[in-house]
Amino acid sequence: MGRLFGTDGIRGVANQDLTCELALTVGRAAACALSSNRRRRPVVLVGMDPRISSDMLASAITSGLCSVGADVLHLGVIPTPAVAHLMGSYKADAGVMISASHNSAEYNGIKIFGGDGFKLPDALEEEIESLVLDPHRARLEAEPLDLGKLTWKNTAVKDYVSHLKSTVAFSLEGLSVAVDCANGAASVTARKLFGELGAKVTFIADEPDGLNINENCGSTHMERLIETVRGGGFDAGIAFDGDADRCLAVDEKGEPIDGDQIMAICAKDMKARGKLPHDTVIGTILTNLGFVRFCKENGLNFIATKVGDRFVLEEMLIGEFGFGGEQSGHVIFRDFATTGDGQLTAIQLLSLVRREGKKLSELASVMTRYPQVSRNVRVSAEGKLAFYTDQGVKEAIDGAKARLGEDGRLVVRVSGTEPLVRVMAEGRELASIEAIADEMAALIKERLSNN
Repeated sequence: MGRLFGTDGIRGVANQDLTCELALTVGRAAACALSSNRRRRPVVLVGMDPRISSDMLASAITSGLCSVGADVLHLGVIPTPAVAHLMGSYKADAGVMISASHNSAEYNGIKIFGGDGFKLPDALEEEIESLVLDPHRARLEAEPLDLGKLTWKNTAVKDYVSHLKSTVAFSLEGLSVAVDCANGAASVTARKLFGELGAKVTFIADEPDGLNINENCGSTHMERLIETVRGGGFDAGIAFDGDADRCLAVDEKGEPIDGDQIMAICAKDMKARGKLPHDTVIGTILTNLGFVRFCKENGLNFIATKVGDRFVLEEMLIGEFGFGGEQSGHVIFRDFATTGDGQLTAIQLLSLVRREGKKLSELASVMTRYPQVSRNVRVSAEGKLAFYTDQGVKEAIDGAKARLGEDGRLVVRVSGTEPLVRVMAEGRELASIEAIADEMAALIKERLSNN
């Protein structure tokens, strides 16, 4: 077994890569790691998205936790950021989310949060992983009368929505919004949230059946939302992913607004109100060059990290920064959250629209996006490892970067969550960056796909 934890927890095809046995073992290992040096049994929150395998995996990891003496508060179907937020409210020592985020229904995953609401530090992930790989290293089973208890926490949705509402000073009355719930976790919270904030809302993809999560909907498939907004006279459209930690938007004209543009809108407003610590925004190496230029033009500092919201958050904590995120829609408002939160992002953006009395398209015009194209090349686990040592791939990347010059970028990286090598090219001319991206993808497929 290779390394379990990627950039966003453990992930794989349910019942194949991510089995009940593995989930149960991870639960035992997590409880054992969390129990060390504690005088009381740990309390662990468990939440899940509505995909078909989530009940199975949540039950397995709950059994593992209880078998080592941890008490479990089951939150049911709920967004990932709700698990992170409710840690403090429910005085929990850890939280587990069963979700594969934006992936399709056959995938699932396990994300673990510490008692502070942040994703686990590397050292604790490694401790859990070592116990999974060598379960006999420590005694994991509790005595028969010391087993953990399972309690269903039926107030989780209400408590989480109350928190979200408390973060905005303006209601959403007067706004007409289309909301795409991706047939995911937002389906259980968004109707209550937007309704109580007073928006007039049309929901799409809010009827999960276990199989339709992220299927031609949500933040990775925004065509239906765009069509809805263009045909319905809406002020905006909002799209979440399966576990609602991402948010993308559509303006009143039906034009997509990505995470970089959302950050530009919010960062400019936060700076004007004195709410942006150190006048700094944290992004990633994939953040659009247009956003970098926007920062320079508006007196903002920009820091780029590796791809992954955990790296964005780590940089925010090191420098005591308050705002950051990714183009994919993971946006972190540290005043209100310990992780990316799609619904929090949505209401912050829409509240700003109402407060400013401007069209969303006008607010988004503060930033001009450079054309970007992406290509994904499917490779094996061996191919992902070979990427780091293949000299032909390295030389091709260096050559392409030289061709792009200072007005463009090429980012080629191994996915932390899927069996892919991802290629992103960016520059002033769409045709030239498409050609470079296609060339690079073809070369990677030729050299790495057969490993």
